[in-house]
Amino acid sequence: MFKKNKAHQQPALISAIRDLPEKQRDRLEHSWAGTFYREFFSRIQEEIFSVLYSDKPSRPNVPVNVLVGLEAIKAGFGWSDEELYDAFAYNLQVRHALGYDRLGDGEFEIRTLYYFQQRLSEYNMKHGENLLEKAFENITDKQIVELKIRTGHQRMDSTQIASNIMDASRLHLLVEGIQRLHRILSPEEQKRLVEWFAPYIKDSAGHYAYRVKGKEATQEHLEKAGQVLHTLLAELKSVYETHEVYGVVERLFTENFHVSNETVRAKENKELPAGCLQSLDDLEATYRTKGTGHYKGYVANVTETCDPQNDVQLITKVQVAPNNTEDSHLLKEALPNLKERTQLETLITDGAYPSPTNDEELRQHTVHLIQTGIRGNKPDSERFNLSDFRIEQDPQGNPICATCPNGQSALVTHGTRSGWFARFPVEGCSTCLFQLSKQCRAKSQKRDPRYFIDFTLQELRVAQRRLDYLAQKKDEHNLRAAVEATVRSIKHPFPAGKLPVRGRFRMTCMMISSAILVNVRRIWNYQTKNAAKESGETDPLSSCLFSFCQKFVAQFFPTRLIPIFR
Repeated sequence: MFKKNKAHQQPALISAIRDLPEKQRDRLEHSWAGTFYREFFSRIQEEIFSVLYSDKPSRPNVPVNVLVGLEAIKAGFGWSDEELYDAFAYNLQVRHALGYDRLGDGEFEIRTLYYFQQRLSEYNMKHGENLLEKAFENITDKQIVELKIRTGHQRMDSTQIASNIMDASRLHLLVEGIQRLHRILSPEEQKRLVEWFAPYIKDSAGHYAYRVKGKEATQEHLEKAGQVLHTLLAELKSVYETHEVYGVVERLFTENFHVSNETVRAKENKELPAGCLQSLDDLEATYRTKGTGHYKGYVANVTETCDPQNDVQLITKVQVAPNNTEDSHLLKEALPNLKERTQLETLITDGAYPSPTNDEELRQHTVHLIQTGIRGNKPDSERFNLSDFRIEQDPQGNPICATCPNGQSALVTHGTRSGWFARFPVEGCSTCLFQLSKQCRAKSQKRDPRYFIDFTLQELRVAQRRLDYLAQKKDEHNLRAAVEATVRSIKHPFPAGKLPVRGRFRMTCMMISSAILVNVRRIWNYQTKNAAKESGETDPLSSCLFSFCQKFVAQFFPTRLIPIFR
């Protein structure tokens, strides 16, 4: 039964925190734990999670805001479940962050965390809604209002993340699939099919694959394993077709083999789709080659505010998808939510996000996209590009007038074949220095002496993005660059960007939880600096550096140089 947690709103008269000296109490209150409690924990709307619990009178739940807070702390510090539970039991900062003043209060079994995660996952599968993401966005919106953060300018970037799966070869996966089929069979069926299973159940799948050396030998074993799987799947279909393991192994076989007249042939590596199965334990992880790197897992997309006038920038949205998902798709998915929740006007990204579909979406949501790189070939520097022409558009985004670099104007007309075109007067173009030096893209026609240019809407959008890109390059502040540091700060608790969970939903929850603590740390740093300014104190790091310089100079240089540092 759901019950809201209000106990933390009334501090205990006798507690471990009150027993601390005043100086230590003050330091605890102004540490990350105090900020976490005020800026995140106290803002959690527990009612959002009430749908996870029964309406019938029963034992009250462990406080939801405590469970959500533990998820954020676990991801933000990169702790295991055991480390998290120990910190909850004995770490005074963690307990203060979760609203507990006394040691021993709020005791629960660690499996309660697992049950909570399971309920979140089941609700997401049934209703398509991530309640943790909803809570994060609600709290972030309140933080934005409270701190008066401008959200008109935001930036976006993506990064590769890996789930907790083994980097297994195709042969390894196939042998593992055969072994799992064997484990779901009854003893009678195992005995009946022992000849097919015998070569693959003597040792682990990893040891089997390790002993196979060379490309030719690997190919031969792939073919044999494929033939065995083909036979077993046909033999067991009538009984085990609805079994989860059977479905996974059937997908593995289908993606890796061709079957023709009962002859099984292994597919070449280049024939395998990017979305093919990478692990029998994570069915949503995919394969992607990006630059010189090869990745198995997911892609995380992060959006944060970036207005230069903000004293602190906050992460506003976190997305996770299979890593064969294009960045442009992630932008399209995030745009309606960002526009609804924030006052988004300008979005800054790299060159992978724009697309013809997104151009229309951005126009409908009145969001200006600035990209810091343009895909495709660079324009000829010796000739004018479409971006050198000033083209006016109507409210629907259709071009209506074009002005050349020399100031000549012409109406733009919609053509039946070539998209849009404009014809410039002969008088101005025939004597134009740009035309005489063959720099201009406008050309005269055989039947019509006027000078003609044509373009598509897609070419026009690219030209506009190029203009924005060039204008942004002239600005001394590269607003997009800092988002890469944000991405790193979210991934930092996880060595090599590998999360200790599997599956898209759990990966999403962990990345959101890590982003929660990144926001809390930023607010904490901002409030600490503000408090120092108001009290006239210097920054602790600067004071430490100043003290070190004084001691260094006093030891190695004459005393008369010391005043330089004062």
